[in-house]
Amino acid sequence: MVKKREAIDEKYKWDLTTIFATDEAFEAELAEVLTALEDARNLAGTLTDSAENLLAVTDTELALMQRVEKLYVYASMKNDQDTTVSLYQEYQAKVTALYAKFSEVFAFYEPEFMTLSQERFAQFVIDQPKLQTYGHFFEQLFDRKAHVLSSAEEALLAGASEIFGAGAETFEILDNADIVFPTIRDAQGQDVQLSHGNYISFMESSNREVRKAAYQALYSIYEQYQHTYAKTLQTNVKVHNFTAKTRHYHSAREAALSTNHIPEAVYDTLVQAVNDHLPLLHRYIQLRSDILKIDDLKMYDVYAPLSTTDYKFTYEEAVVKTQGTLAIFGPDYLEKVKRSFEENWIDVQENKGKRSGAYSGGSYDTNAFMLLNWQDTLDNLFTLVHEMGHSMHSSFTRESQPYVYGDYSIFLAEIASTTNENILTETLLHDVEDDETRFAVLNHFLDGFRGTVFRQTQFAEFEHAIHEADAAGTVLTSEFLNQQYAELNEKYYGLATSDNPEIQYEWARIPHFYYNYYVFQYATGFAAASALADKIVNGTEQDKADYLNYLRAGSSDYPLDVIAKAGVDMTSADYLTAAFAVFEKRLTELEALVAKHG
Repeated sequence: MVKKREAIDEKYKWDLTTIFATDEAFEAELAEVLTALEDARNLAGTLTDSAENLLAVTDTELALMQRVEKLYVYASMKNDQDTTVSLYQEYQAKVTALYAKFSEVFAFYEPEFMTLSQERFAQFVIDQPKLQTYGHFFEQLFDRKAHVLSSAEEALLAGASEIFGAGAETFEILDNADIVFPTIRDAQGQDVQLSHGNYISFMESSNREVRKAAYQALYSIYEQYQHTYAKTLQTNVKVHNFTAKTRHYHSAREAALSTNHIPEAVYDTLVQAVNDHLPLLHRYIQLRSDILKIDDLKMYDVYAPLSTTDYKFTYEEAVVKTQGTLAIFGPDYLEKVKRSFEENWIDVQENKGKRSGAYSGGSYDTNAFMLLNWQDTLDNLFTLVHEMGHSMHSSFTRESQPYVYGDYSIFLAEIASTTNENILTETLLHDVEDDETRFAVLNHFLDGFRGTVFRQTQFAEFEHAIHEADAAGTVLTSEFLNQQYAELNEKYYGLATSDNPEIQYEWARIPHFYYNYYVFQYATGFAAASALADKIVNGTEQDKADYLNYLRAGSSDYPLDVIAKAGVDMTSADYLTAAFAVFEKRLTELEALVAKHG
């Protein structure tokens, strides 16, 4: 029975009074920010009048954004802790509207800035040296200058944004609200309604007939609606290609990656490296077949549990293990980890109405809070260490950088968290002695690597292929999409499409294909983290110091330059080669354990 929130012990709840002491304090700040935004409307048309104006308007915009973010964090987290409370639903709606108003009020900023020449801007910096604080911020704006349109054209694009989002929104409504999946029989012989939420648990069932039934039932619906899903995805791809062309980019991929100043070669290097190492994935799939004793392995078997070990941690045990594991980073890092536990940064237990899943959140002026829904499992220990990586990244960045650079790009976001996961794997493998537990840890790592590096790169290949096809005039029919996806899946897993006909429809259920060249970052991030974890565990004190400098850098430099501070060159394939070496080492050890025990 899931408890109501008031029945949860306070030590397992995050302390949001450190943001606003009371709801009334939140409401007072909201009113003040709304007034300040109205006053800021008068700044339009003044940005480039003088160096003083450029500084004053920039200061005002960023200061208001800082306050808006703090309001948003309080409202959203209050809502997440119990989504049944109408007051916090209202707060969430109000801060969402506040974000929209902020964007509207400061819509003038970028077009006005783009009227500045480099020469006039250089003179401004001489006239007002305080502008140097924003050097990289302005550098990024100038980088986009060739792709910013006239004020009238920008207004047209902004006005069409809701229309441009129609494909993704239609997919979301269709997939989450309208689609009804069939009923299947679970392992106990009970009829259960299949859903997005329970599908994975069925795919992880030890009962093959349950896995098969869930798999075939799910994809029967995607087969039925394949033409509609093809239209929503085609519409979304066309928006990306149209927008890129309108903004004078060579391709949608160039446009998407330019946001983080990432060369397209990074994407191509990832795909090539993964393709070169597909034999390792095929080895792992074969090992799964051997362990499960299934001669005709199917796609519905690739998530079946290999380990029966009940390797559990209570939350209190996980706290001790987390602190012991992360002490490797040194006293400064460990002190922050301890503070997160002692100062109630973490909302631990599930309660009625609480948002599912886990995340790390917060803003520049708050603690780096974490939301969990704790269960005593190995997976939940990894989740805690993962979210702690995000929170430590945020904490180091915020204490080291001014607000303008007090965040970090999506490209870098998963590196700190998955570095922690990799170090936890190293720690557990060092600590455990019995073969059964060692098997469970190795299996957990290999499945995580497969799902992140191999699978997300497969998605990245598909995403780029369909964008290129649309740009070349190919119609993205369901037949075309099915064929493209089936061929890729067969290449990656080595399992014939003819034996796995349902998998050709998998593209239809993947929301990430609407995220505009996002998924490749999961793979690059995990691979970089694998290389970094090896440096931290087996390297020098300087390697650790370099890593902490990366955490402190925030967005004060371009992402590739930031991660280079930690010793990883993501323009080269070396970090990927190092990651695959770790995968192969652990795969070989798992193969040896299987051979040892027959």
